[in-house]
Amino acid sequence: MDMTNTALLVMSWELYGQGMNKSQIARQLGKHRETIGIGVNNIETYGLLNFLDRYEQAKKGERKKRQVDPVIKRLVWHIREREYECCGQKIQYFLNLEHGIHLSVPKIYEILAEKYVIRSKWKKNKSRGDMLKAERPREVIQMDAVDFGDLYAFTAIDTFTREADVFMAPNLTASFGYQFLSRSMKRRLGGHVHLLQTDGGPEFKAEFKKNLHLFCDRYRVSKPYRKNEQSYIESFNRTLRKECLGWWKYNANELSECTDLVESFLMRYHYHRHHMSLMMRPPLLNFNGG
Repeated sequence: MDMTNTALLVMSWELYGQGMNKSQIARQLGKHRETIGIGVNNIETYGLLNFLDRYEQAKKGERKKRQVDPVIKRLVWHIREREYECCGQKIQYFLNLEHGIHLSVPKIYEILAEKYVIRSKWKKNKSRGDMLKAERPREVIQMDAVDFGDLYAFTAIDTFTREADVFMAPNLTASFGYQFLSRSMKRRLGGHVHLLQTDGGPEFKAEFKKNLHLFCDRYRVSKPYRKNEQSYIESFNRTLRKECLGWWKYNANELSECTDLVESFLMRYHYHRHHMSLMMRPPLLNFNGG
C-alpha cells in the first residue's frame, strides 16, 4: 500500500473503534470488505503502530520468491518425461493424484523452464490438412475422451453412419488410448478407415500414435479451441452424459458398473435410438438393412 492506502487503514481502524462494522467501513471508503477485514484484523493482532511499521518494512526491497522443494521439482520433471512431454495441466493432475501435491500451472511451467526450453507446441497457422466431409461409411472417424472424475470415457464415432463406441478406463493415458483404438476399430468401426481425427491430448500420443498406421490412411489433429472441428464426437459425448452416465464424478471402483451401463447404452443407441440425421432410424438398422 502507498501513503494513501496507509491513511485509509488508519481511517478504517478509527471507524471500527467508533462501532462501525467492516461492511459499513468498506462501503464508506470504497474498498472491498475483505481488504478492510484483513487490515483491521492485523491491527487488532499487532497494534496500529506496530502493524504499520511491519507493513512498511515488508514493502522495502524485492520480495523473496517462494522456494519449491527440490524433491517436488524432480517429480515435475519425471512426470513430464514419463507422459511424453505433456502440458502443465496434466502434470498438475498427476502430481495431485499420485503424490497429493498441488502446484499452480504457472509454477509448474516455471519449474519446467529450469530444465527444458518451453515453447507452445500449438502454432496458430500450422497446417493440419483439410477437414473431410464423409460421403460413405468408414471414411471419417472422430475420437475424444470425457472426464468422469476418477474414470474416463474414450469415445469414437463414424461421422457418416453415426456408429459409435465407448471404452471406460481408470486413467487418461496413451496406453489406454491405444487399447481403445484397437478394440473399437476391430469390434465396431470396420478395422480400417480413411481419416481418423482426435484433439491434441496426451492420450492420443505415444502408443496410440505409433500404431495409427494399422487402422487409418490419414490422421488429423483438430485445431485447439475449435469445437466445430470435433462436432460429431462432441455431440455424441453430450448424448453419453445425458442418456447414460450423467454429469457425475465416478470413483475408480465403479469401473465395472460404468462399463455395464455404457454397453447397455450402446445397444439402445445402435438399435433403438432414432437419429434425425438418419431419417429417424437407428445407425445399425439404417445401414445394415434392418
